[in-house]
Amino acid sequence: MSQPKVILATASYDHIIRFWEAQTGKCYRNVQYPDSQVNRLEITPDKRYLAAAGNPHIRLFDINSSSPQPVMSYDSHTNNVMAVGFPSDGNWMYSGSEDGTVKIWDLRAPGCQREYESRAAVNTVVLHPNQTELISGDQNGNIRVWDLTANSCSCELNICAQVPEVDTAVRSLTVMYDGTLVVAANNNGTCFVWRLLSETQTMTNFEPLHRLQAHKGYILKCLLSPEYCEPHRYLATASSDHTIKIWNVDNRFTLEKTLTGHERWVWDCVFSVDGAYLVTASSDGSAKLWSMSNGEVIQTYKHNKAVVCCALNDGAEVSS
Repeated sequence: MSQPKVILATASYDHIIRFWEAQTGKCYRNVQYPDSQVNRLEITPDKRYLAAAGNPHIRLFDINSSSPQPVMSYDSHTNNVMAVGFPSDGNWMYSGSEDGTVKIWDLRAPGCQREYESRAAVNTVVLHPNQTELISGDQNGNIRVWDLTANSCSCELNICAQVPEVDTAVRSLTVMYDGTLVVAANNNGTCFVWRLLSETQTMTNFEPLHRLQAHKGYILKCLLSPEYCEPHRYLATASSDHTIKIWNVDNRFTLEKTLTGHERWVWDCVFSVDGAYLVTASSDGSAKLWSMSNGEVIQTYKHNKAVVCCALNDGAEVSS
């Protein structure tokens, strides 16, 4: 099976993962996922595999195969897996679960290699660009930094201690591509922005930079634009209020535009590699491809039930 240059996948409560031709909107492959809903999708940097995080397992599918069976299953979580991702070399995988743990998996060996206890349901985990630190957010409003080199928690940040939003779940985290900013989004529709103060760009000194009341409903995903997004850097926030808002990071997080067109909660979003496009996933049974320049919908991808996650890799070919 030949590999398309753009890998776009969506997953729905209809228990189907779909692969799409991004421009035409044609679905060219369906993968049944009967065991649970899929909470998160992530594509490996070399475009070889798609990770699907379910309950309580993670399944790895070969993107270049027509086989409906996963090539590997990772099974030591005991509840919904809410986060999954890969480093730039693609040799290992990280995950976070409602079982309260963050786990590290070596893709070249079976089983979980490391486990970190968060003491509350983990909703989000992201990897710092230095590739040696993970940052997690949980249901109790805690943010923790996990130093993979030291194999320990190097920093705990309770945003409830800084702002009057006690026990408000951190729903999503995102780190700027150069490691200088961290943004956390919570169930009150608020984004908290910190500047990372460190000569080595490690996550040990968070300086509060901005508080953004972005939505009246939950923020289900926040995402900073990639490195090659020009001429500005942006923050996208997807919300239960049915909208996606685009904020100009370089202009004090002013609202650039609001993307309207979804009819229910917007659960997920992902930028194209150049930041020119955004893909979103919604409970209205659709994913959409948006133009960042004019905020218009270019293409719609349909499922039979709520679409809760999407994954896009349109970057240059990476040798495996």
